[in-house]
This record gives sequence, structure tokens and C-alpha cells, in this order.
Amino acid sequence: MTPSIQYLNRLNELLDSQKKLQQKKSVFGLLRFGSIAAIIAACYYLWSWGLIYVFPASAALLAIFIILIYKDLANRSALKHIGHLISITQHELKALEGEYFQFADGSQFLPKEHGYAVDLDIYGHASLYQFLNRTTSDMGAATLASWLSEPVPASLIMERQEAVKELKEKFHWRQDIRAIGIETNIRQTTFDKLKAWMHEPTVFLQFIHWKWLRVLLPVIIVVIVATAIVGFIPMKIMYAMLLLYAFIAYFVYKAVSPMHEKLSRIVDEMNTLSESIRLIEKETFIASLNIRLQQQFVKEQSAASVKIRRIKKILDRLDIRYNIMLSAPLNILFLWDLQQALDLEKWKKAHAADVENWFLTLGVFEALNSFATIHFNNPGWCFPALHNQYFYIDANELGHPLIPVIKRVNNQVQLDKSGTIMLVTGSNMAGKSTYLRSVGVNTVLAMAGAPVCAASFTVSPVQLISSMRISDNLEESTSTFYAELKKLKAIIDKVNAGEKVFILLDEILRGTNSFDRHTGSVALIKQLIQHKATAIIATHDLALAEIIKTFPDHIRNYHFDVQINNEELYFDYKLKSGVCTNLNASLLMKKIGIEL
Repeated sequence: MTPSIQYLNRLNELLDSQKKLQQKKSVFGLLRFGSIAAIIAACYYLWSWGLIYVFPASAALLAIFIILIYKDLANRSALKHIGHLISITQHELKALEGEYFQFADGSQFLPKEHGYAVDLDIYGHASLYQFLNRTTSDMGAATLASWLSEPVPASLIMERQEAVKELKEKFHWRQDIRAIGIETNIRQTTFDKLKAWMHEPTVFLQFIHWKWLRVLLPVIIVVIVATAIVGFIPMKIMYAMLLLYAFIAYFVYKAVSPMHEKLSRIVDEMNTLSESIRLIEKETFIASLNIRLQQQFVKEQSAASVKIRRIKKILDRLDIRYNIMLSAPLNILFLWDLQQALDLEKWKKAHAADVENWFLTLGVFEALNSFATIHFNNPGWCFPALHNQYFYIDANELGHPLIPVIKRVNNQVQLDKSGTIMLVTGSNMAGKSTYLRSVGVNTVLAMAGAPVCAASFTVSPVQLISSMRISDNLEESTSTFYAELKKLKAIIDKVNAGEKVFILLDEILRGTNSFDRHTGSVALIKQLIQHKATAIIATHDLALAEIIKTFPDHIRNYHFDVQINNEELYFDYKLKSGVCTNLNASLLMKKIGIEL
């Protein structure tokens, strides 16, 4: 069954469920109205029989009304969840057609300087990040961005592959965890607020006597009020004590306010965190990485989701201070703010070491879920095998993942030892740059632990570095040529330092004259060979291919060509052995009106 058929089947199931839930919503509305009418009718008709009949009947009907409210709320919550699932499924159907722009593009993660991010369109509109991204929290988004920015050890790559393969099969689970996250985005600011509060000293627990005063003081005032009401003590004593307690409540209110301001308005996000983690806790995993991540939530006796739900309930109770009609009597009689502040600090003391890990671990699951969705959507893709020696790459039917399948032309790449330079010559628009980006993007995916757009792919663990898309910088008064020299210097420094890098270069030294460009290119290639570095270099300089005569064991010549028929150009975008012989620049210049 193809991914599109599975998504269409899922969409039909969800739409049926949504229709049933909407019908239930209408029924609950009628039942709630009916229960209120029944309460009024019971009071009216039973009043003449006496209160002994009115109270039990009203209480029973009120209980039914409350039950209906809770069931209606649960139904509304399920309806909202179904709505998110429908949206997710519709988005995936669009993504299968090459429309993935509804996902966040990660432009905020684009570094000012990076070895390949700009050249390979890793972040930003129509980027690899946007194509992959299925995260919902800021932590998940940052985790995915970091995975695409640098390689990880081979052992972790293999663990991620195993984890992604397992999550790919959990179709409903993957959609459910995304739907929960969509409801309320877990923001970095919330994470930062909670983390900052966790590192602050406690305000109330430092005074150990609060442990018994929190019980004793409310008992005293409640007893005084009760005895004053029944006449055992004068009312003026009750008023004096209430005034004293009002002062105490006011000072507690002031002391609690900074804590409440830090933690206010995060309740919904804590609920999302709890529900997301609960979904992870109850799932069964086999992959070692998934199990290890799951265990971050199920340490000790109680699960993380329960602990997070506990602080959510405390914050819910503390938010009553927004309602002066409730908070005033609760604080005077029960020191309500103090009770919640003590519970919060007790919670902080118990879980300070775990909170950061909970957020970050959820982010890792979301990044893995992104890879798993891409794996599900592209069954023809493969997981790369890792070669244990530097440098080796061998791929068949390699394509650029961002090019739609109907337009994509796949090629192959093979470099089987270090110090090998693959020179790719070719006509304008024949596919050289796209080929380099196809190799580069799939190498990035491989180093992140994701599936790659190829029938087979074997690569050595390596650091990718490129120089392809160069532009000047007016702010820094940097010319295009100098900007390229800076990038080439970064590459040369890594090569000279003996780092294991895989280099992609497109039109070296394009900002200078042809003689200097050729001379510099030859010198650079010699230096790369000398230091046993591996590179793919695309160039229009056909004379550069002659270097194979000097280094026959280190140079591989390939090309992309163009067919010309009746002054029309035809491209097949297929990589071929040897040096290009058909060039098209003259014809293109003639077509725009340059008289040659």
C-alpha cells in the first residue's frame, strides 16, 4: 500500500470519527439543557412535598448535569484532537506532492558562517529542514536543526537509523504525538522560565516551621470563625483575627507574586508536555535508542508525566489568585497562596535535576519522528551503510530529495579512497550544481541518521564542507572573490590539519581572470591530493581535466552534456564518464540577442 493510499484511508477514518463526535456534541448539548430543565421542574413540583424530597432529587439531577459537563468536555477535547489529526494527514498528502511549505522552515537556525548550510539550502524557505520538519516544540525544532548542522559518531548514526525504522511503523502513534504538540506549542521561553526558577533558592521552604504552620494557622482561624458563629466567643475576636490573617495573607501574596509571574501562563504547555510524555511512556519500543530515551521518563517509582501533571495542578490552584472573589477568602482562611508555594518548592526540590532532561528528550523524539515520517513517505529511499575507513562513498540512483519525483533525475557517485578528486565538467544548466547538492544533501542526511534519497548508499563518517554559493557582503565590505577566498581558506585549514572532510566545490575562483583561476585551481587540487583529501569539483574549465595526466590515480573525470538540435537545447541531466565536449554558452548568448 502506497503512502498516499494509507493517508487517504486514514483521512476517511478521521472524517468519519469527526462526524460521530460532532453528533455526540449536539446530543450532550441537548442533555445538559434537559438536565437543567429537570432540576427546575423538580424544585417546582416537589416543593409542596417538602425539602426532604426537593434536596435529594435536585442533588441527583445536579450530579447528572456535572457528569454531562465532564463528558462533553472530554468529547470536545477528542474533537479538537481529531481536527489536528485531519490537518496533519492533509499536510502529509500535500507533502507527497512536493508541497511542504506549510512546515516551519528553520530560518532562525541559519548560522552566519557554516561549512555547507547556505550552499546546500539546509535552512530557510524550500530548504531541507522545511522538507523534514515535523516537530511541534521549540526543543524539537532546535534538535532537528542541530542534527543537520554537524555529523555525529557512527555508533549514534546507527542507533538513530534503528530508532527511525521502528517509529516509521508506528503510524498512529507518530500522528498522535504531533497532534498533542500542535494543540499548544511548547516554547523555548517556557523552558527557560522553568529552568531559571529551578536554579533559584527556595523562598518558603528555608523556614522549616512552615511545615507545621501551614496546617496549624488555617486550623486556628477556622476554629475561631466556627466558634464565633455558634456564639462561644465574641464576634469582635473573630474580626480581629480575620484582620490579622488578612495582613498575613497580604504579605504571603507579595512574596509569592515573583514566583507566580515566572510560572504563570505555562499551564497549557505543561499539559502538552505531560500528555506527550505519557504517550511515550506507555508505548512499547525495541530499538535501543528509543528505549534509552523512554527510560528518561520512567525513572524511580512514578512516571514523568504524572510528576508534570502534579505541577500543572498546583499552578492551576495558584491561578485562582486571578479571581479576587475566590482568592480573598481562601487566602484568609487557608493561606491558599502559601499552600501552593510550598507545594511548588517541594516539587522543585524533588525534580530540579529532571526538568531540563524531560524537555530535551521530548525534542529528540520529535526529531526522530520527523525522520520516521520522511522514511514512511519515501519507501524507495534507503538507510546508508557506513564504511569504516576514510574516505569512501558509493551511491546508486542518487537524487536530490527536494526535487519532485516526476522531475528528479538520479545519478551515481563512487569515490573509493582518500586523495581522490572527482572533476565534473559540463555545459551551463546541464546539472553540475544540482549534482553536487544531491551528493551533499544526502551526505548530511546520512550523517544525521536519516534515510537518504538513493537506492543504495555507503559512506564513511565524515565532515562535509563546501564552497558553492558565494556572494559579496556590503556590510563587511567583502567582495565576492574575497568571500570565496575566506571559504577556501577554511577548507585548506581543515585539510592541512588532517581532518576527515569531504569537499564539494562549484566553480573555484570564479571571481578572478581565467588564467589565475586555472592556475589557482590546479594548485588547490594538487594540495588536496597531497593531503589525501577527497573532493568533487564542478567546473567549466575543460583544461582543468588535463590534470589527470599528472595524477592518473587520483583524478576521476565526469561530465554533464547537452544535445543541440536545430539550435534547441536538450538536457538529460545524466552523469557520464570523461570530459564534456558539447558546450552551450554561445548558443544561449545568441538566443538573447548577442551577435557572435
